[in-house]
Amino acid sequence: MERASDISPFVRQASPRLLTLLLGTLICLFGSVQSAHAQPKDSPELMVQRISQDILDEIKADRSLQSGDISRLNDLVDRKVMPYVNFQRMTALSVGRNWRQASPEQQRLLMNEFRTLLLLTYADAVRQVTDLTFKIAPVRMRPEDQQVVVRTTVLRPGKEAIQLDYRLEKTADSWKIFDFNILGLWLIEHYRTQFNQIVSAEGIDGLIHSLREKNEELSHTKTLRKATS
Repeated sequence: MERASDISPFVRQASPRLLTLLLGTLICLFGSVQSAHAQPKDSPELMVQRISQDILDEIKADRSLQSGDISRLNDLVDRKVMPYVNFQRMTALSVGRNWRQASPEQQRLLMNEFRTLLLLTYADAVRQVTDLTFKIAPVRMRPEDQQVVVRTTVLRPGKEAIQLDYRLEKTADSWKIFDFNILGLWLIEHYRTQFNQIVSAEGIDGLIHSLREKNEELSHTKTLRKATS
């Protein structure tokens, strides 16, 4: 049975360094060089291309972000990521069929704990976002397509390139991300397996409790690391 300490094999397989690249690019998708809003007429790949470098520059210039400051990172995510992510859908798909069994309050708690898990996972590695460039493949899509995958390659000087893809959905006036893939591992599919095992054994409340325990563990680890650094 999966317990809280086993809830993040995605983290173990991808490694904090690679996951940070994921966060950096995720942030890049939904910031803006001229404003906090992506332009609605942008194609998915143009939106990625236009925004990426500006937000990376912001991370590189902010020492508190580079040090893994949770409050600063939380603020940045709230301002420039969450408005452009369908996080409810991301969480619902990760929980899978069990999402419909959850009450509105349980759904709210699941979203909060899942968001915290991702935030704590990525915080440490933000300091490693340096000297990155992105190669973005053209998206082949029809005008009527409602979902697309933006495929990118993260280039790091002297190191192996990293596959980093995003699944986006079309809304009334923009594109929103709801899943991402690093090194061939889609986040939703992977977490759904872990979450289903916990819900089968312990129910929705058990999943909430496991997420909360994992977040407390990660938070405690970061506090100890900061105190000894």
